[in-house]
Amino acid sequence: MTVKLALRSLTKRFGPITVLEDFSLDVAEGELICLIGASGSGKSTLLRCINLLESIDNGQILLDDFDIAEPSLEPDPIRQRIGLVFQSFNLFPHLDVLDNITLAPRKVLKKNRSETELLAMTLLQRFGLESKARAFPDHLSGGQQQRVAIVRTLAMQPELLLLDEITSALDPELIGEVLDVVRTLKSENMTMLLATHEMAFAREIADRVCFLDGGRLIESGPPDVIFSAPAESRTREFLSRVL
Repeated sequence: MTVKLALRSLTKRFGPITVLEDFSLDVAEGELICLIGASGSGKSTLLRCINLLESIDNGQILLDDFDIAEPSLEPDPIRQRIGLVFQSFNLFPHLDVLDNITLAPRKVLKKNRSETELLAMTLLQRFGLESKARAFPDHLSGGQQQRVAIVRTLAMQPELLLLDEITSALDPELIGEVLDVVRTLKSENMTMLLATHEMAFAREIADRVCFLDGGRLIESGPPDVIFSAPAESRTREFLSRVL
């Protein structure tokens, strides 16, 4: 399979604290990798480094064999290729759903309004939100807001999608509708890295599961192996607490 993203010996420090240490991982095109681990294990920082919201102290981030972590590079064109959806929805409260989705394609990609609105409506229809196009964020449920946030990211037509604990701010009954979006994207072969505490979903959806601890990649493999017969004691200890 073609490697879409390659992380080579990533190290990230915040002052004296090392949050990622010698982290290496290959992500194949069309692959969905779930990142699991306790809070503070480095999952969110890893995604922010890949999206260039955080600079790294050492290592390489190769997107299609090109090192995007070079300090001299302008990050905005690269971020257009890598979508990141956060735990919090970050929708603009004064804009309706359609304007939230079309703002970045119009301002950043310089696309015209009719083109961006057509794409936005197509995406909203795909995820059952077309009736909410003119609604404002405070009139939506948490699950609807998170689905809109995902659609807003998809409207930039990224090649790689990073999802950071996208269900953590939701009530339990709303989680399923957001996870259904991920299922749909997987069926369309979107390349994704998903940091999650939803272990059952990780086991169902992932091509590979990666367990992080203390900023290190401790173990990775197919979900059935990681959840049923992990090789590392630290993985076993973590799973015994959360399952």
